[in-house]
Amino acid sequence: MKVKSLIFMLSLIFSLQALADEPVKPNKPQSTEPKYGTDSVACVQNLSLYRESYKQWKASKYKSPAVSHAMENWHWVFANCPRSTENLYIDGVKMTNYYIKKAKDDARKEKLIDSLMLIYDYRIKYFPNHYKTKKPQVGKILGYKGVDLYKLRPQEYIQSHDILKESIELDKENAKGPVYVYYFRGVTKMAMKGDTDTAAVVDAYDVISGYLESNIIKYKKAGKDKKVQEYENILGNIESTFEPFAQCPDLVRIYQQKFDHDPEDANLVKKIVKLLDKKKCYEDPLYFEATVSLYDLEPSPESAYLIGKMLLKQKRYVNAIPYMEDATQMDDQEKVDDAFIFLAEIYRALDNFPKARQMALKASKQNPIWGEPYLFIGDLYAMSAKKCGDNDLTRKVAYWAAIDKYNKAKRVDPELTDLANKRIRTYSAYFPQTEVIFFYNLTEGESYEVGCWINETTKVRAAK
Repeated sequence: MKVKSLIFMLSLIFSLQALADEPVKPNKPQSTEPKYGTDSVACVQNLSLYRESYKQWKASKYKSPAVSHAMENWHWVFANCPRSTENLYIDGVKMTNYYIKKAKDDARKEKLIDSLMLIYDYRIKYFPNHYKTKKPQVGKILGYKGVDLYKLRPQEYIQSHDILKESIELDKENAKGPVYVYYFRGVTKMAMKGDTDTAAVVDAYDVISGYLESNIIKYKKAGKDKKVQEYENILGNIESTFEPFAQCPDLVRIYQQKFDHDPEDANLVKKIVKLLDKKKCYEDPLYFEATVSLYDLEPSPESAYLIGKMLLKQKRYVNAIPYMEDATQMDDQEKVDDAFIFLAEIYRALDNFPKARQMALKASKQNPIWGEPYLFIGDLYAMSAKKCGDNDLTRKVAYWAAIDKYNKAKRVDPELTDLANKRIRTYSAYFPQTEVIFFYNLTEGESYEVGCWINETTKVRAAK
């Protein structure tokens, strides 16, 4: 039996290699030859025999020797009526991979891998569109082929890269997760081996991360948490692989020349801003130049937000205000929250505390369960305490109002509890002493109106 199986497998390999001489041209229409070949009776008979044996093998969790019978009849169908069913290629891949894993002889294994690649090519030739949905599937099949080639022949990473690149170009954000992973591994390996430069890695990352982020957003909206987790994991894998190639000096070296050559190429400028922003390359002049260029080319709240952040970092507060005000019109609510806080920081830096508080309150209105605005306002009150009084009591009452805000911050946003408590411990020490409160005819716990610019009602408290 073993001898018979070996003879059969060798004949399969040589037969498939013979078929390989016929040029395979992906993306061509399906063949017009008869579905069941020239001998339809024999085709149907062998098809039925192979499928029956295959089902037995599958039912045994791929352990039954029925696979050898399945393969024998499968081979006849493959050679004589390749249009009969698309399952021919799906099953063929499964069985061939099975024999590849079992192969102990390297030469035999290599021939089986050749056969596997041929099966993918013939599936593309005869079923470029799914047999049921009629939707194009060449990209998907190329994805399977490229991933298998990378796994089975890692030395052929360039060939695998080319196959997977075509797959992604066809399927874009609809490609399977492993296609992105192995394509990116291939391009980074090419860069490390000197087959391409770092720019190719950066460009590949830009394309792939965009597709992955698109899927994450799509599945979040659909409430499909498992799919979100899957694509976040894939993106994390890509991010870690990209890290050695993502240093700011490398990115700037690659894109400064391109930007200088055509600073009005909107797509290029978007790519530069996106990459430099993601890698936090804020210090390099290219980031500022590209962001301003993007705003000039396509004014938007998003690019205004980036410019405003940079101007804030450069302490050009007055210049930053109109950009950050524009940024509050963004669709991304989290960034809108940040824009209001950035405006609050700008006005604080300009010593306009009432305006700073106004911006922080707008942030809290945008996101009622976000405690950061209340921490910010509490800090404003604490900073104002000594300026808002002229005696031992009034120079300290602002701390009462500050503590109120810190308590509110942790009520609405429990994640800020530790941070808020730290501030509470710090500034509670600055409360008036008991004798000072008594001297000014006040009682602990009673209401008190804090004046100055604060103008809030709080409660009297003594230092402990």
